[in-house]
Amino acid sequence: MFSFAATKLLAIGVLAALGLSLVGYVAALLRRSPFTPVQSALYALNVLIARILWGASIGNRLPVLAEQGAVMVCNHRSSIDPCFIALATDRVVHWMVAKEYWRIPVLAWFFRTCEAIPVSRGGIDTAATKSAIRLAAGGGLVGMFPEGRINTTDRVLLPGRPGAALVALEARVPVVPCYVHGSPYDGTVWSAFLMRARVRLTFGRPIDVSEFYGRQRDREVLETLTKRLLTEIALLAGEADYRPELAGRSYKPGPDRE
Repeated sequence: MFSFAATKLLAIGVLAALGLSLVGYVAALLRRSPFTPVQSALYALNVLIARILWGASIGNRLPVLAEQGAVMVCNHRSSIDPCFIALATDRVVHWMVAKEYWRIPVLAWFFRTCEAIPVSRGGIDTAATKSAIRLAAGGGLVGMFPEGRINTTDRVLLPGRPGAALVALEARVPVVPCYVHGSPYDGTVWSAFLMRARVRLTFGRPIDVSEFYGRQRDREVLETLTKRLLTEIALLAGEADYRPELAGRSYKPGPDRE
């Protein structure tokens, strides 16, 4: 018979072994993960909040092969839309985020950690566009909102801008349309964290733009592709009769641009 002291030592030894095994298992997962340890922690937190507070459900996983570059285009109803897309992939998605939000220290830290791309309002931000092209061409995922700002109207989509089409053509990667239904928003970046919701995310089939390679400077091509991207997003929303519109040259994104 073991004495009480021996039994206690044995129990401590077993618990220590289990603890070390757990640490080793987590370390192995982190080594295989495309995320940094901090990104992994943020991803886990996002899963909890999105599933519990916002009732998020995913219609299908991101339809892109591992290590394949792509541009993801989505409707934009809330500042937290990227949170739902993160649930559908175990890869970093590089979102283009307005530079003014980077002036807020906590947000700047968050965006740097998530490897977002800072972009200027209005016009074409050459540096941001080049960064997006480089990442997509190198096998990364770049997330963009063709509407250019949060849609607070009753229209399915706002007029679109050609940035996503340009990046996809330059990087020679497909475009993946997606639609977020029910994303919570009440006028501020933080409002969604005080709101419950029932969110559903759906991806469409990747759009092959290879027939237009080498024509990324052709305005007509960019407009044609942009309309197609908007139409595909609208179809995911169940809007078969949607007629896409393009933002004019004088279009200025509003204060809600992400």
